[in-house]
Amino acid sequence: MNDKTTTVLSDKAWARWAALGLLAFAMFCSYIFMDILSPIKDLLQSTRGWDSTAFGTMQGSETFLNVFIFFLIFAGIILDKMGVRFTALLSGAVMLVGATINWYALTDAFAGSGLERWFTDNLNYIPGFDELGISPFYEGMPASAKFSAVGFMIFGCGVEMAGITVSRGIVKWFKGREMALAMGSEMALARLGVATCMIFSPMFALMGGVPDVSRSVAFGVLLLLIALIMFVVYFFMDRKLDSQTHAEEEKDEPFQIRDLGKILTSAGFWLVALLCVLYYSAIFPFQKYAVNMLQCNLTLTEPAADSFWASDTVTVIQYVIMLVVAAAAFASNFSRRKLLKVSLMLLAVAALVGYCFFGYMRQSAAAIFAVFPLLAVGITPILGSYVDHKGKAASMLVFGSLLLIACHLTFAFVLPLFKGSPVGGVVVAYLTILVLGASFSLVPASLWPSVPKLVDSKIIGSAYALIFWIQNIGLWLFPLLIGKVLDSTNPQITEAVAAGTLSPEEASVSYNYTAPLVMLACLGAAALVIGLILKVIDRRKHLGLEAPNIVSAPVEEAEAQAVDM
Repeated sequence: MNDKTTTVLSDKAWARWAALGLLAFAMFCSYIFMDILSPIKDLLQSTRGWDSTAFGTMQGSETFLNVFIFFLIFAGIILDKMGVRFTALLSGAVMLVGATINWYALTDAFAGSGLERWFTDNLNYIPGFDELGISPFYEGMPASAKFSAVGFMIFGCGVEMAGITVSRGIVKWFKGREMALAMGSEMALARLGVATCMIFSPMFALMGGVPDVSRSVAFGVLLLLIALIMFVVYFFMDRKLDSQTHAEEEKDEPFQIRDLGKILTSAGFWLVALLCVLYYSAIFPFQKYAVNMLQCNLTLTEPAADSFWASDTVTVIQYVIMLVVAAAAFASNFSRRKLLKVSLMLLAVAALVGYCFFGYMRQSAAAIFAVFPLLAVGITPILGSYVDHKGKAASMLVFGSLLLIACHLTFAFVLPLFKGSPVGGVVVAYLTILVLGASFSLVPASLWPSVPKLVDSKIIGSAYALIFWIQNIGLWLFPLLIGKVLDSTNPQITEAVAAGTLSPEEASVSYNYTAPLVMLACLGAAALVIGLILKVIDRRKHLGLEAPNIVSAPVEEAEAQAVDM
C-alpha cells in the first residue's frame, strides 16, 4: 500500500495544526468572556450596586449547573456518544445564548423593566439549595446580578463543554504525535484571551466618558459568535478526517455507563483530578479579583483625561505590542535557525519591556495584570515539547505548585509593603504576575496530556468531563468564598459607605486582600502535597506520567516541531 492511500489529514502537520488553530481561537474567545467583568469589578460596584459578595456569587454561578445539576457529566456522555463535531457546535451555541442573557442583564433596558422587578421579588429563597448553603442567589442580591448569574450559568455549561471537547479533539488529531505541545500551545494561545479581556474590557466600559459595563459584555458576545463560526469550520475539517479513516465517531465501541467505573477505580485519575481542582481554584477565581486586588494595593494616579496615556489609541498600541510579544515568543519555539530563534526571543523580551512601560504609564491595574499570560505563551510550547520527548509531567506539576504558593504569598505580604511606592509596587506586581502565569502554563503542558495514559481511549471524553466536574466545584466555591471573605474581613468599608463617609467608588478600591490570598496559597500547598503523592504512585504503579508522550516519532514530526522560517 503506497503513501497516497495511507496518509490521512491528521498525518499532515499543516492540517492538524490548522485544526488546533480553530479550536484554540474558539477557546480564546471564550476565555475573554469568562473574565469580561473581572477588570471592571469596581464599576459594577459603583454603577450597579454589586458588593463583593454579589460579584463573587455571580462569578461562581458560571459552574453551578455543571456541578449541582451534573451537566458536565452529561456533557462528557454526549461527547463520547455524539463525537467532537456535534458537541463543539452545541457548546458554541450554548455559550452564545448564555452570554446574550448576561449582556441584557447589564443594559439600561433591563434596569427599571418588569423583568428586573421580577428578579428583585423572586429567587430570594431556593428550597433545598438554601438549606445546603449552595444557592446561586440570596435575598438582597441585586436583580441585575441575579439575571446575569442565570446567563453566566448557561454560558458556563457551554464553555466547560467546549473545554472537554477541545481536549478530546486534540487527542484525536495529535495522539501518538506532539500531543503535549499541542495542548500546551492551545492553552497558551487561548489564555491570550485573559490579556485581551483585561486590556479592552475597561476601554469599552469607559468609552465616551460615561461608564457602561454592558458595552464590555457586548464585545464578548460578538467574539463568541466568531467562536461558533470557528467550530463550524472545524466541523467540516473533522468530518473530512473521519471520511478518510472510514470512521464514525464513537460508534464502533458505544459508550456505556458502567465504563465510568474504569475511571473511578483509577488512583492516578483521582490524584490528577484533585491536583486539577486545587491548582485551578487558586488561579481562575483569583483572576476574577486580581485587577481589584492591584487597585487596592498599588498607588496609581489616573493620567489626565486629555493625555495620550488616557486615550483609546494607547490601549490599541499596547495590545499590538502584546501580540508582538506573544507571536515572537511563540514562534521562537519553532525555528531551527539559531540566529532567527535568538532574534525572536530578543524581540519578545524588548516588546515585553515596552508593554510593561505602557502599562505603568497608563496607571491601569487591568493593563498591568494583562501581562499574566505573556510569559506562558513563550514557555508553554517548550514545556509541552519537553514532556513529549523527555516526560517528567508529575515533576512539573510539583514545581508549578511551589511557584503558585510563592506568588500568592508575595501578593499577600510583599506587595502591600510597596503601597505608596508608584514604581516599586508596579515592578513587584509585574514580576509576580509573570511568574504566576508561568506556573499556570505547567498544567496544560503536563496534566492534560496525562489523562489518556490513565483511561481507555473510548471514554476519554467522560474522563475529561469528570475532571472538569471536580474542577468546577472549586471554580464555583472559591469566587464565592473570596467575595464573602473580603466583605467579612473588611466590615469597615460597608459601614463607611452606609454612613456616607466613603463613596462607592472609593470603597471599591479600599479592600484588604490578605486573607483571600493566604487562602489561595493554602490551595497551592495542598496541590504540592498531591503532586508529591502522585510522583510516588506513578513510580510504584508505573502509570507512565513521568514517561515521554512520543515513543516513536511520526514521519512529519520534524516538520511540526520546527518550521523552517
